Amino acid sequence: MSKESVLDVLLVAAECAPFVKLGGLADVMGTLPKELNKIGADARVMMPFHSQMKWKYAEQTKHLADFYIGFNGGEAYVGVEELVYNDVTYYLIDNEDYFGDAVYRGGLAEGEQYAFFCRAVIEAASRIGFIPDILHCNDWQTGLIPILLRTQYGHWEIGRSKTIFTIHNMMYQGEFGFEWFQQWLGIDPRYDTPEFMHNYECASFMKAALVFADQLSTVSPSYAQEIRSPEFAYRQEGILNARAGDTWGILNGMNVEEFNPETDPLIPYHFSKDDLSGKEKNKAELIESLGLTIDPDVPIIGMVTRLTAQKGLDLVKYMMDEIMCTENAAMVILGTGDHEYEEFFRYMEGKYKGRVCSYIAYDNTIAHKIYAASDLFLMPSKFEPCGISQMIALRYGTLPIVRETGGLRDTVQGYNEYENTGNGFSFVNYNAHEMLGAIRYALWAIEDPERKQGLIQRAMESDNSFANSAKKYLEMYKSIL
Repeated sequence: MSKESVLDVLLVAAECAPFVKLGGLADVMGTLPKELNKIGADARVMMPFHSQMKWKYAEQTKHLADFYIGFNGGEAYVGVEELVYNDVTYYLIDNEDYFGDAVYRGGLAEGEQYAFFCRAVIEAASRIGFIPDILHCNDWQTGLIPILLRTQYGHWEIGRSKTIFTIHNMMYQGEFGFEWFQQWLGIDPRYDTPEFMHNYECASFMKAALVFADQLSTVSPSYAQEIRSPEFAYRQEGILNARAGDTWGILNGMNVEEFNPETDPLIPYHFSKDDLSGKEKNKAELIESLGLTIDPDVPIIGMVTRLTAQKGLDLVKYMMDEIMCTENAAMVILGTGDHEYEEFFRYMEGKYKGRVCSYIAYDNTIAHKIYAASDLFLMPSKFEPCGISQMIALRYGTLPIVRETGGLRDTVQGYNEYENTGNGFSFVNYNAHEMLGAIRYALWAIEDPERKQGLIQRAMESDNSFANSAKKYLEMYKSIL
C-alpha cells in the first residue's frame, strides 16, 4: 500500500450518480466510494466529463492537468478536472470529441470513445499525483485498462497498481474486430488469440479484462455462480470457469439516504416499520392521483422497470389477462423501453381501466410513490445480475415477488408460512404459470393482517446498504496487495 493505514482506490466507470445516470452502475459509483472512505480507504472516482453534466458542474471544478496521448494513429487531447462532491473526489476526463455527445454512442463509435477513455485514465492518474493501490474498473467500457497497464505501462509507476474488474452485466462485452484495438491503442497482435482478447469471431474489451485483471467480481453471489454457465456467460464460460477462484460475488447495496420512507421528500406521507399509517395514506393518494377506481383494500402490484425482455415481461404478457380476470388486484407499471411492451401495457390500461395504470415514461417522483404505496412488487426477470428495485421495495415495506436469479435470489427470501419466515415471494423457473402461482400465493398471504404485518416488518428490517458491500470490497482489495 502507498500508506500504511490508508488504501488508495481509484474507481473507474462511464457513469456516476448524481452526475450522469443511465443504469445501476451509476448508483454503485455514486455511493460505494463514500462508504469505502468511512472504513479506511481513500476512494476516488474517475469518469468522463460528459456534456450532460458540464452545464451544472463545470463552475465547481478545478483544472488539474491537460496533455496529449497517443491514440488512433495520432494524438488526442486530455483534460483532467477535479470535483469534490459529497465528501468524495471525482476526476473528470475532458475531451469534447469523445464526451461532448451521447454517453454511450453505440457501435464502433462507442468502442473508440471508451478505448480513448481507458488510455486517458492511466495517463491522467499518473499526472495528477494519485497513483492508486487499486484500480477498480467497472463494465466493459473500462475493460482495456488492465491489459494496457500490464503490456504498455509496466515501466510507469502506475504499472504497479493492482486491478479489479467488476462485471455488472455479461451481456454487454464491447466486441470489435481486433484491427480496431490495434488502430486505437497499438495493442500487439499476439494478444489476438483465445488465451487473451479473442473470442470466436472478434475481440472484446470484456475478454481483455477477464484475462488481465488481478481479481474479478460480480454484483451478487448468485450471479458469480451463474456466469460460469453458458446461459449467463455469453460465450465466456471458459475464462470465467478458469478464473472462478479469483472471482468475488459482492452484492450491490442501495442508497439508503435517498430511499428512506421516514424522510423521502418525494412521497406525500412518511412512515416507518413501527408506524405504517403513512404507507396506507400513500396508497390512497396513489389511487387518486393515477385515476384508479379500486377500493383502498385492493392490493396493488407495482412494477418500476425498463420495458425489455430481460425483465421477464413476456411472462407478464402471457398471464396479465388471467391475473386481472381471476384475482382481486390492481397493477401499476412505470417505465419505458421496447415498443412492443410499451404498446402492450397501454392496451392493458385501456382494457382494464381503473385497475391498471401504465405510466409509459420515467418519472422519479412517481417511481418513489409506487415503491411507497404498493402492496406487492413484481420482478420476474429472466436474469438480474443484482437488481436494486427489489431492495427499494423491501425498504418501503412493499413485498417483492421475484424470480430466483442473481441478486433477486440473494436479497428476497421466499415466505414460509409454516416457519413464519421470509421477506417476500419467489419462484424458480422462467415459467409464466410459476409466476402466476407466486402472485396468487402472495395475494393469499397478505389477506391475513397478521401475516402481512410480519412480512412487512421483516422486509423493512432487511439491510441492503452499501456499508455491507464496502466491507467486502475492502476485503477483496486487501487480498491482492
